Amino acid sequence: MPATTSVTLNTGAVMPTVGLGTWKSKPGQVEHAVEFALKNGYKHIDTAAGYQNEVEVGQGIKASGLPREQIFLTTKLDNPDQRHPAKALEASLKKLDTPYLDLWLMHWPAPMTTDGKPDRGHDWLDTWKTMEDLYLAHPEKLKAIGVSNFSVEYFERLLKVARVVPAVNQIELHPSCPQDDVVGYCQDKGIVLTAYSPLGSDNSPLLTNETVTKIAAKYGVQSANVLVSLHANKPMHTVLPKSVTNERILNNAKIIDLTPEEISELHDIDKTHHFRACHPSWTGFGGLGFPDCK
Repeated sequence: MPATTSVTLNTGAVMPTVGLGTWKSKPGQVEHAVEFALKNGYKHIDTAAGYQNEVEVGQGIKASGLPREQIFLTTKLDNPDQRHPAKALEASLKKLDTPYLDLWLMHWPAPMTTDGKPDRGHDWLDTWKTMEDLYLAHPEKLKAIGVSNFSVEYFERLLKVARVVPAVNQIELHPSCPQDDVVGYCQDKGIVLTAYSPLGSDNSPLLTNETVTKIAAKYGVQSANVLVSLHANKPMHTVLPKSVTNERILNNAKIIDLTPEEISELHDIDKTHHFRACHPSWTGFGGLGFPDCK
């Protein structure tokens, strides 16, 4: 299929396919990255309370001069805030200096204490129920809610009781971590997938993978363009390349159309070289239901 420029969420809202990711983008750099991206064609910015950069992301949005309604802004509920989502939402709105969020995600189904330990006395499902309450009560503050790092196993539990079907599931997606089970499940349920770490993280071996470089040479682009474009060539996918350098921010937005054969070749990389850049075990809750993490 030809690459998309946007997808439509189950709320009816339009979400630009390519967004600027800001994980590991430090204060002092991220303000400029956001401003530069928005001044150069990006319309979708992704951050999180846990990234400790919401204030600076908000400053970058303001500095861009773009009207707020032209920007799709996502942030995420941090793990230690799962017991008090209402307070956390207000904190994010204040830091980002925005009256509303286009999308608010539960960052991980992994409640934590303030010192970063697993909070086994709290159920993430109760957090979702509170997020639903806030979404239903405050449409002026929350345009959509969703999840991140959810496996099929966790979705099965969520959707049994959900009043609101998550609009998005943001997960690690790249040729060495295609997560076909989660992708298929979400597509069946009308849930958009957002790919984080689409290059396979910093200094990724995917950038020099023979299949990736061969396709890049064919189209006269860089390996990063192939890896980002992979997701734009799939239905119901968005993707978050991240950078704080002007040249890479511009380059990452160049999307190419891939053939079905090329998409299949890229997917075959996982058969011989599987890896995750972000293994869920760091949360203290094991593999979170992901088959390759058990």
